[in-house]
Amino acid sequence: MSTSRKLRLGAFIMATGHHVAAWRHPDSQADAGLNIDHYRELAQTAERGLFDLVFVADSPAGWERGKDVEALRRHSTGAHFEPVTLWAALSQVTEHIGFVSTASTTYEDPYLLARRFASLDYISKGRAGWNVVTTGADVSKNFSIPGHPAHADRYARAEEFVDLVKRLWDSYEDDAFIRDKESGVYLDPDKVHQVNHKGAHFTVAGPLNVGRPVQGYPVIVQAGASEAGRELAARTAEMIFTANQTIEDAQEFYSDVKGRLARHGRTADELLITPGIFPVLGGTEAEAQANYDYIQSLVHPSVAWGILNRHYQGVDLTGYSLDDIAPPLPQSTELNKSRLKLVSDLVSRNNLTLRQFYLAVATARGHRTVVGTPEQVADAIQQWFENGAADGFNIMPPILPTGLTDFVDQVVPILQKRGLFRTEYEGRTLRENLGLKRPLNSFVNHDQIEQLATA
Repeated sequence: MSTSRKLRLGAFIMATGHHVAAWRHPDSQADAGLNIDHYRELAQTAERGLFDLVFVADSPAGWERGKDVEALRRHSTGAHFEPVTLWAALSQVTEHIGFVSTASTTYEDPYLLARRFASLDYISKGRAGWNVVTTGADVSKNFSIPGHPAHADRYARAEEFVDLVKRLWDSYEDDAFIRDKESGVYLDPDKVHQVNHKGAHFTVAGPLNVGRPVQGYPVIVQAGASEAGRELAARTAEMIFTANQTIEDAQEFYSDVKGRLARHGRTADELLITPGIFPVLGGTEAEAQANYDYIQSLVHPSVAWGILNRHYQGVDLTGYSLDDIAPPLPQSTELNKSRLKLVSDLVSRNNLTLRQFYLAVATARGHRTVVGTPEQVADAIQQWFENGAADGFNIMPPILPTGLTDFVDQVVPILQKRGLFRTEYEGRTLRENLGLKRPLNSFVNHDQIEQLATA
């Protein structure tokens, strides 16, 4: 079969793999977080598989030691590269694949972030993307601020932050730099614009000290699924990374967010929705299940209880065994509201024991897990893609590097044979490969932008 609409695929990279015990697996690269050769291999493998992008999640700070010393002792996330620095290096050993970096609107400065991502877009020749996060975890003690802002306050700041960063990227018109050696004219001052932003959270004069990015803006990605997150995405995002367990939940999210676009002057094809999927492959169903069971067996008991205690903050689990039915999770949080709802639904829908609960989130933290043959994984992807649940997927390999290599070698050819996925890159920039338009400059094209917004 063939279709004009093509899947979008991202490689969502966690250093050793997405499984919480991935670093213990014989096939993993245990020092992956600070191993540039490992990341180079992954980026080149993803490009060989014609993926649109590679993406790393990131937090602006490490874990607080707290009381869970044993869990911390056995967890592998404490050491990894700063993502923009990493992607700038890897853009030099690839040609087509895009690079999406996470950066926080709560713990970063708009001017410096705009400068950093504009630089990455130039260094990569138009392949940069910014994953906008408000940071659910409280890391305020590292940033000289009085405390972690409430959920609503973080999103209010994020709205202003994203608008300001876009305005800074528009500081220079595309042809502002003349660089005429004969006349001695380097820059046309009439094509440089002051931002002069004064808002509730920021006061920034501008202009930025980098030219307008190659893509106009780096691709804007967003990952929140709360009400505030959905609205921010509908107004500002061009791609959403989301987590859904069932096709019904994915369809509801897809329909809801796409349905919000019109009131922001946008069309459905201006926003791509890409859920995460954690594929465990095997030559047969039995082999895939054995691979899944083996990696689950690597979760140390202290890590299991660490997972549970993080999800049940404020709930006393003393006296529970892992084979007891999981009690209800807390019903409110000022941290990650959408993830709390996801795991709460997972527990209640399936009446899980505590053991089943930690095993479910040890794989991909609530993202969809598919265990099966390459054909069965391709079937799962195709079903959601063709039934209003996804425009593509963020592939979350359990183990790296083998999990990504196996997907590229075994699943991608099936998707290509079915006409669902590209056989060559369509463009030069990340925007071109994703089928996204280059944005107009808001200073130059104000009237045209207003017309588009009210059309």
